[in-house]
Amino acid sequence: MTTAPVLAAAHGGHDPAFVITDIRATTVSVPLEAPLRHAVGAHWGRFVRTIVEIETADGLIGLGEMGGGGESAEAAIRGLLPNLKGHSPFNLEGLRFAVCNPTASLYNNRTQIHAALEFACLDLVGKKLGVSVSDLLGGRVRDRVGFASYLFFRYGHPDTGAGEVRTVEQAVAHALELKAEHGFFSHKLKGGVFDPDYEIDCYLAIAEALPGDSFRYDPNGALSVIQSIRVADRIKDVNNDFLEDPTWGLEGMWQVRRPGLLLATNQVVVNFEQLASNVLRRAVDVILLDTTFWGGIRPCIKAAGICETFQLPIAVHSSGELGIQLATMLHLGAVLPNLSYTADAHYHHLRDDIIVGGKMTYQDGTIAVPDGPGLGVELDRDKVAEYAEEFRRLGGYPYDRDPGRPGWYPIMPNTRWADPADPVRPQDPRLAW
Repeated sequence: MTTAPVLAAAHGGHDPAFVITDIRATTVSVPLEAPLRHAVGAHWGRFVRTIVEIETADGLIGLGEMGGGGESAEAAIRGLLPNLKGHSPFNLEGLRFAVCNPTASLYNNRTQIHAALEFACLDLVGKKLGVSVSDLLGGRVRDRVGFASYLFFRYGHPDTGAGEVRTVEQAVAHALELKAEHGFFSHKLKGGVFDPDYEIDCYLAIAEALPGDSFRYDPNGALSVIQSIRVADRIKDVNNDFLEDPTWGLEGMWQVRRPGLLLATNQVVVNFEQLASNVLRRAVDVILLDTTFWGGIRPCIKAAGICETFQLPIAVHSSGELGIQLATMLHLGAVLPNLSYTADAHYHHLRDDIIVGGKMTYQDGTIAVPDGPGLGVELDRDKVAEYAEEFRRLGGYPYDRDPGRPGWYPIMPNTRWADPADPVRPQDPRLAW
């Protein structure tokens, strides 16, 4: 007996027409306001994402999304169709083992692919039943999810310099602009680009300019333990949400912990084994749940339940989303009673989106959870075609390289910081403006 009939037989008596008949993948390149710099490279003025569509025999289409992409991601996703054809979208546990069996994953880690497929299956089930994903996942405890401003150092336009965030003054001005436009009341500074002393000068200036708001700093594990301790001491009087991933590893984070300043991570606790280790030896206080990194919405909810038991605060993490993944983050945030902090989102840096109606809007730093069946979003086919063509024109880009520093790569802990006095404006043809 082949794999597909076994999976189909496990759908528990649901409509036999509600089984997978096709899986499609399309990579798009959607422009950002400016290239976003981070500890290991940059987002090159755009997000490259792969849109996943799962179609069932009765004609319903469910939507998923994953980061990166191109020909290899599209082929990997389409290549699963022979194993998943005939599988019921209701059978999500079967999907988990069919896609990323833990032994097979030693050879072919498909966690993020599974996440995109899970999103699409949940979307399908919601559409089939006429209910939202948040209803499927236990019901909402909130109808809006709050977000942090997510501030980046940014490259300026090569001709005009527009969009640049490099100096202390520019960082403060950008934070004030985003608060005025979107109503953010918490603010996250993405660091690891410049020397940490300079970045904390920026952080302290932003905090001073926004009294009453809360703040978090995230250098993506680029600092040494000693540098991290120095950063923790310098920011101790700020109204901090937490200090996120100042250094790498659970042991490093354990050494940095200080009374009165919580440590958060989306890098060193991203699966259940790491979560168990952290429960046994509390290296990290706040677990940032990412619907892609954890392999879907349902694993995040399972992890949130463990965190609730052990009194570990949680938040929703962003890995660079378009509207489909944003919808997964919103439905996740809607159902978590122990959601302790505002979520991350790169979303306000986007110029456009690939969903019907365009970009979702912020109100007082929050976004409403979609009300429609499933994820509550649909593809704008014209936008998908436009940005798929843009991907074909520009191709991909290396996330772990900086277009303004050819030949550079970071070490960890890093010592190869960018110079904030250097007004470089990269002109690589892979950049989008």
